[in-house]
Amino acid sequence: MTPDVPDYRSLFDLAGRVALVVGGGSGIGRAGAMGLAAFGATAVVADVNREGAEETARMIGGRGGRAEARTVDARSTASVDQLVADTVAAHGALDVLLAMPAVNIRKRLAEYTDEEFDRVIDLNLKGTFRLARAAARQMTKQRRGSIILMSSMRGFTVEPGQSIYGSTKAGIALMTKGLASEMAPYGVRVNAIAPGIIATPLTQPIRDNPDWSRVYTARAAIQRWAEPSELVGPIVLLAAEAGSYMTGTTVFVDGGWCAIDGRYEPPV
Repeated sequence: MTPDVPDYRSLFDLAGRVALVVGGGSGIGRAGAMGLAAFGATAVVADVNREGAEETARMIGGRGGRAEARTVDARSTASVDQLVADTVAAHGALDVLLAMPAVNIRKRLAEYTDEEFDRVIDLNLKGTFRLARAAARQMTKQRRGSIILMSSMRGFTVEPGQSIYGSTKAGIALMTKGLASEMAPYGVRVNAIAPGIIATPLTQPIRDNPDWSRVYTARAAIQRWAEPSELVGPIVLLAAEAGSYMTGTTVFVDGGWCAIDGRYEPPV
């Protein structure tokens, strides 16, 4: 007998799925929301910057996709829990979470204040935790779903001025593994993405410094910065049935930076 052959073209089809993108008002989050919608998902675009979220939703609608904008503050448990509750109330389910709250204070560790440390940890690590926890509770009830967290190559290879930011991203990578092991019995997958040098608002200060930007370019194996749109493929892979046997892993989208162990002494 000939075994059944899957419809491979449908592996990336997200029609009927509800994707919540936190941090969707700009950068990788905006590209991710647009990409998920392009493959058929209804995108709930959430950001602390309401105007940015609304602009992303308009861009999706202008391309024939389905999207709505919402406001969220990942530093607030109440705000995060309300966002997930409102999403489920409006759409009946939560199929995909793309969570990417992040701030970076470039400073050497000995110069960090307690307040700066708390700010980075609370948004990057604890904000991701709040979002993952709320999504996990809902997806446990559904017995399905995909949670995509945002790590970084800086969680694996670091430089002066990045100790605290890198620590949060390393923590997210380990959180991904732990949560994946807990959620697998419920049919929920949990993965992370580790971007390299991406042209986003977060990296604008680097790109504004010609020497710094040039050295970073040279330290990537591919020898260039990436555009946010180049993260869409991995995001959709992890969200869709194409990634059905992937959980607990971190996907590197770093232009080969970690492969060649790029290093640079930054001016901080």
